[in-house]
Amino acid sequence: MKILHMISGGDVGGAKTHVLSLLRGLCARHEILLICFMEGPFAQEARAMDIPVEIIATNNLAVAQRKVADIVRVRHFSLMHCHGARANVIGVLVKRLIKLPLITTVHSDPWLDYMGRPISNWTIGVANRKALRKMDYMVGVSHVTCQLLIRRGFDPQRIFPIYNGVDFSPRKIALEREAYFDSIGLQREKESVVFGIAARISPVKDLPTLVRAFAQAVKEVPSARLVIAGDGEDRAKLEALAAELCPAGSVQFIGWVSDMDSFYNALDVNLLTSLSETFPYAITEGARMRCATIASEVGGIPRIVLHQKTGLLFHPGDTEALTKHMLTLARDQDLREQLGQAIYEKTKNDFSVEATLRTQEEIYKTILRRQKRPVSGKDGVAICGAYGRGNAGDEAILASILQQLRSFDPDLPICVLSKKPKETALQTGVRCCYAFSFWRVCRELRKTRLFISGGGSLIQDVTSTRSLLYYLWTLRTARRAGCRVMMYGCGIGPVSKGNNRKIAGKMIDKNVDLITLRDPESLEELRRLGVSRPNMQITADPALLQRVPSQKIQEYMENAGLAPDGSYCMFALRPWHTVRRRVAAFTAAAEYVYKVYGMIPVFFMLDPGKDREMTEQIAHTLRCPHVILPVVQEGDMVCGIIGQMKLVVSMRLHALVFASGQGVPVVGVSYDPKVSGFLDYLGQENYVLANEVTEGVLCDLIDSALSCQAAESEIMERLCRLAGQNGELAWQLFCGENEE
Repeated sequence: MKILHMISGGDVGGAKTHVLSLLRGLCARHEILLICFMEGPFAQEARAMDIPVEIIATNNLAVAQRKVADIVRVRHFSLMHCHGARANVIGVLVKRLIKLPLITTVHSDPWLDYMGRPISNWTIGVANRKALRKMDYMVGVSHVTCQLLIRRGFDPQRIFPIYNGVDFSPRKIALEREAYFDSIGLQREKESVVFGIAARISPVKDLPTLVRAFAQAVKEVPSARLVIAGDGEDRAKLEALAAELCPAGSVQFIGWVSDMDSFYNALDVNLLTSLSETFPYAITEGARMRCATIASEVGGIPRIVLHQKTGLLFHPGDTEALTKHMLTLARDQDLREQLGQAIYEKTKNDFSVEATLRTQEEIYKTILRRQKRPVSGKDGVAICGAYGRGNAGDEAILASILQQLRSFDPDLPICVLSKKPKETALQTGVRCCYAFSFWRVCRELRKTRLFISGGGSLIQDVTSTRSLLYYLWTLRTARRAGCRVMMYGCGIGPVSKGNNRKIAGKMIDKNVDLITLRDPESLEELRRLGVSRPNMQITADPALLQRVPSQKIQEYMENAGLAPDGSYCMFALRPWHTVRRRVAAFTAAAEYVYKVYGMIPVFFMLDPGKDREMTEQIAHTLRCPHVILPVVQEGDMVCGIIGQMKLVVSMRLHALVFASGQGVPVVGVSYDPKVSGFLDYLGQENYVLANEVTEGVLCDLIDSALSCQAAESEIMERLCRLAGQNGELAWQLFCGENEE
C-alpha cells in the first residue's frame, strides 16, 4: 500500500507518540510519506526513525492544497491519512482536486480541543469540525471515541476503533530514580512517595483538581511529592494555586519532558485527571514502567485501568475521591507494586505496538476493499422493526440479523429504522434513521437493494391498529422504491379486527417477496389472511443465534453481586390483566425454588418501562435472598446473562428463546398465543396459560422442567440450524435469487 500521512508538525504528547510509532512500523511494510506543515522536533524525530518526511511550510491553504495534490499525483498514493485540525482542513481541500479515500485519526474530543480558548475554538475548532464532516472514514483512538463520534451524528460504518500501542522492546533507562530526581531539583525525603503526571496544562486536563487533592493528601503524608510534567496556557495559574495550597518544595513543575522513560521509571504513582480523553499514552507509557496508576474514569481509560485490579479510578472533578486514592497508595507499598505489575501485564498483553499496527493495516485494507463496491445503482439493506423502544428482545433480533448479514458481506451498507436512532447506532455500529421521519425513510429506500421487516410480531393489532398500519406502510413503500422485500423470522398475529385482516393480507401478498416464520401457527395465520404469492418458509426465531460475550458477562455478574458458580433461577415477568391478580403465586414459586432447589431468585426486566412495577412488587414481598438485576439493552448481554441461569420462569418470549437456545430449562407463562406457539413448536409442555396461574401449577412445572433437561439439546441444535436459514435466504434474495 502507498499511504500519505499529513500532520501539522507541532504536535506533542499522545498524538505525536501515536503517529511516530505507527509510521515507524508501517514504513517497514508499505510505502509511506509524512507531510509536515512546519519544520520542528516532530519532523526531526520522524527522520531519526527513518520515516520519509516532506515539509510544506506555508500558512496559505491554497498553496498547501496545490503542493499536496501534486505530490499525490506524482507518487500515486492509494490513501490520504490526516492527523489533527490543520491536516484535516488541507486534506479536505486536496480531496476537491483528487478523488482519493480520505481518513483522519481522532486523537481527542474535537469539541473540547480548544476548551478555554474561545478564539481558537471559533476559528481552528470550527474549521476542523466542518472538515471532519467531509471525511470518508474516521479512526477513533478507543471505542469510547468512536461512540462520541456516533453521538455527534457520524456514520458508524465509517468509523474504526484503534488503541494506542506501547513498545515493550528492551531499552536502557538514561537516568535511574534518584539521579532523575536530582536532575529536576526535586526536594524529597528517603521515604517520599512521588506522584507524577505528564499532561498539557489546559482546562481539559483538570490539573487544579489534582493540586487540590494533593494539598489534602500531603497534610496527612508530609513526605509525599508531586511532579507535573508539561506546559500550557494555564501553567502560571496552576503554579500560583500550588504555591497557595501546598507546602513549599512539595510540588515540582518541570515543563515538557523528552526522556519519558526516565520520568515514568522514577515515579511511584502515575496520575491522570482529565475531564475528557480518548486512550492516552500517559497511561500506557506509565504502565510500561510498572507505575501504579490513578486516573479519571473517562474515555477509553477504564478499558486498561480496571478499578482495584490494575489501578484506581475516580469520577472526573471528584477531589475527595482522588485524595482518598492518593492516601491509599502513599501508605501501601505492596498495593503500589501489585497494581503496577497488574497494569504492566495487561498493557503488554492487550496494547502492544504490533497490535496497533495490525489493526491499522486491517483498516486500510477494509477501506480499499470498500472502494471497489459499485458507486451507482441500488445497494445495501434497510431493516425495520420495533427497535429503539427499550425492549431487549427486539434488540436481540436486530443484533442477530446484523450478525448474519455481516457474515456474508462485512462491508454491506446497512440502515436501521429506529425510534431512537442514536442509541441504536451506538449498540449496533450501523447507520440509523428515525423510523417516523417518513421523507428520510423514503430517501433511504430509494437507494436500498433489500428491505427487511425484521423479526418479532410486527403484524398484529393487539398493540394498536396504528402500529400495524405503519409496518404495512413500510412494506408498500419499500416495494414502490424498487426494493426486494423480506419479512424475517416473523411471528404473525393476532390480527383480530376484520378490516385490519383484509388490509394486512392484501398488502403482504402484493408487496413481499419472501417470508420466513418462526412457528407453524404463523404460516397458518398468513394463509387465513389470504397471503399466497410470497415464498413462505418456516425457520426459527433469529434470536436463537445470539453470541455470548463471556468476559462482559463475568463483569456484569460480579457487579450485580452474583457469584460465577452460583445457582440462580431467573424470573422475567410482565404486567397482564390476568397475572396481576396472581402475584402471590409468583412469590411462592420464587420461594419454592430457593427452599427446594437452593436457587436464588433473580428478577430481570426485558422491557423496564413496562415490567418494573410488577417485578418490584413481587421481589419486595419475598422472604428469601433475591436480586433484581441491573437493566441491560444489548441482546448479546441478555442472552449471556440468561445462559448463566439454572432455570428461567418467564412470560417474556425472548427470555424463553434465549434460554432455549442455550439449553436452560424453562417454565413459560403464556399471555399471548406467540408464547404458547413457540413452546409448542419446541415440543415443550412446561407452560401454563396466564389466566390459569396458581402456586401449585408453577411449582409442578418447575419440578417437571428440572427433571427433563437431557432431551433439549438435540431440539435446540435443530432450531439453531433453522434460525440460520433466515440469513441464508435473505442473502439469496439480496443477490437476486428466490425471485419469481
